Amino acid sequence: MSPFAYPQAERLATADHLHGRDVPDPYRWLEDPEDPRTEVWSAEQDALFTEARQSWPAVPAFTERLGTLMATGDVSPPYWRGGRRFVTRRLPDQEHSVLLAVEPDGTERVLVDPMALDPSGTTTLDGWQPSEEGDRLAYLVSEAGTEESVLYVIDVDTLERLEGPITRAKYTPVAWLPGGEAYYYVRKPHPDTVPKGDEQYHRRVHLHKVGTDPDAEDVEIFGAGQPKTNYYDMSVTRDGRWLEVNAHAGTAPRNDIYVADLTASSPERPALTPVQVGLDNLTSVDICEADSPLAGSALLWTDRDAPRRRICVAPTGDLRYENWRELVPEDPEAVLDSYALLDGPELERPLLVVARTRHAVAELSLHDARTGEKVADIPLPGLGTLAGLSTRHGGGHELWFGYTDFTTPVQIHHFDARTRQTTLWERPPAEVEIPEVRTRQVTYPSKDGTEVRMFVIDGGGSDSDSGTDSAGPKPTILYGYGGFNVPMTPGYSARILAWVQAGGIYAVANLRGGSEEGEQWHRAGMMANKQNVFDDFHAAGDWLVDNGVTTREQLGVFGGSNGGLLVGAALTQHPEKYAAVVCWAPLLDMIRYEQFGLGVTWNEEFGTAEDPEQFGWLIAYSPYHNVHEGTVYPATLFPVFDGDSRVDPLHARKLAAALQHATSAPITERPVLLRLEREAGHGARSVSKTVGVYADMWAFLAAQLGLEESTPAV
Repeated sequence: MSPFAYPQAERLATADHLHGRDVPDPYRWLEDPEDPRTEVWSAEQDALFTEARQSWPAVPAFTERLGTLMATGDVSPPYWRGGRRFVTRRLPDQEHSVLLAVEPDGTERVLVDPMALDPSGTTTLDGWQPSEEGDRLAYLVSEAGTEESVLYVIDVDTLERLEGPITRAKYTPVAWLPGGEAYYYVRKPHPDTVPKGDEQYHRRVHLHKVGTDPDAEDVEIFGAGQPKTNYYDMSVTRDGRWLEVNAHAGTAPRNDIYVADLTASSPERPALTPVQVGLDNLTSVDICEADSPLAGSALLWTDRDAPRRRICVAPTGDLRYENWRELVPEDPEAVLDSYALLDGPELERPLLVVARTRHAVAELSLHDARTGEKVADIPLPGLGTLAGLSTRHGGGHELWFGYTDFTTPVQIHHFDARTRQTTLWERPPAEVEIPEVRTRQVTYPSKDGTEVRMFVIDGGGSDSDSGTDSAGPKPTILYGYGGFNVPMTPGYSARILAWVQAGGIYAVANLRGGSEEGEQWHRAGMMANKQNVFDDFHAAGDWLVDNGVTTREQLGVFGGSNGGLLVGAALTQHPEKYAAVVCWAPLLDMIRYEQFGLGVTWNEEFGTAEDPEQFGWLIAYSPYHNVHEGTVYPATLFPVFDGDSRVDPLHARKLAAALQHATSAPITERPVLLRLEREAGHGARSVSKTVGVYADMWAFLAAQLGLEESTPAV
């Protein structure tokens, strides 16, 4: 095979007959990675990618710049337990963040270092939770990107392993009982106990006593009779009295809530009482303890009758909706994201710190915790994003929060409610030269007239040689996600800064399907409304071209996961609008997506092909089913990962084969390439793996979009 010819992929007559319609699937054989035909085809795709990569001159420059920009390291807000604070921190020379315990005198102790566990760098720290007293730690790790977490417990003082590995703990929270001898967690079933293919599901909430056999002695306390796709979250109040269980059917924008008084029943047999069941909204319950100034009450964060969310209060003994009293009302333009309670003898009255996002930009305000009255605004360093609110366990007058924006790595700030002063608590571990950029937030109309916002990041200022405005038209990357209630807000990003410093422009569209404008905005981009997301994205590209930011020949698009579906739909619906596409770990076969990975848990976002009406939505935009021979398709790169347990790489294999067959564009001008990375997955990865994949992606886009600056200054 010539190095610049596509591998042969046999087109078979495979088809399904669904709801009176034949649905061809000529590349179904590519779903099986162990099929000898798939193995040969994949090896040839690897060779094609390697050969094509050699023609991208910007790879070394982007590798260097991305590495430099990521050398800031990172820090997390403190998490307080037992007088200790627990933090994660990554130093400039570290591949992964390290979990530390910090004593009151400032002494630090390394608790979990993924590189010490696995020098290859493919093991990730997936989650952690200290006990109420801060003397024990449960943590979760997985290998090779699979996110198939195993759970360990260690003694924080001695680092002695008290138990583990406990397997089948993927995505589990941990809720400790006081004393550190037992905790609630979620475990998947043993593969021998459920139908083949259902191993990902049928999760159950268990009570586990430290040091006992989880297979023989765990007590199942919740989950039987619930949908097999449920995710669960649990919390126990600091005094150990109240247990709360949240149940989510997949990623549905609603949950069921149950609470139990453990003093009236027992931890092993909690009498769980429903608070909210079968309703179409999201709510969380925070029960105030006996020593709280709000003792006898529960705070409820909810989008019930308030799509931009509000905070209510209700008596602990009767949490029925008719007893809810609105405390902090819904804002007509800002989404209420989270809150924290401040109290203590130093304060005249208990206070609530409320975090909102107004059109994708964060804001903080202070409220009377009893009346909800707004007391003051808490200024933030800029127009950015909050990264967590943290208080001392058990209350107090102090708040810590992370802050970031497009040019500010996450830094930790401290707010003192006594003085109403905010100070910088901790900077990132290292300072690097961050390029000067200009960020604009613009508004544009979508196809149906809906106003959509977008951030446009460029070098700004004037070109030093010509003295002209350097904003455009220039090679531009348009990024979007548009799903699962996930907002696209400002945040430090080495990938954005590296592209802009190299001379390009980067745009982030706040598409429907996210939460930038509340739950209604989310629902306007899910299920039957999914096409709105694609229309918003096309309109964003049109705005960039019409306003001179870029040209069609210089416009590339990038998206991952659900965003991979977005750009997959973009390139198949309007191939003429985009010159190049990077489609990362994408979801692309929307007729069979439910049969692989975590697909069935996304039915509440996309719909199911088993339902005739929903099948109609899916087939209308499914990228794999909307490829047409003889079309000039954009240059396309599919970065995928063999350990991806969320979105199987089969999606990218099938669409890559379909595009390689159908496109009328010469391979030398608009190639369709597959980049498979091994021992990596959908989520967390080491710094070097992150730098490697983004350097390849940006060099590919630079070559396709004509970005001439291939050696960005360091």
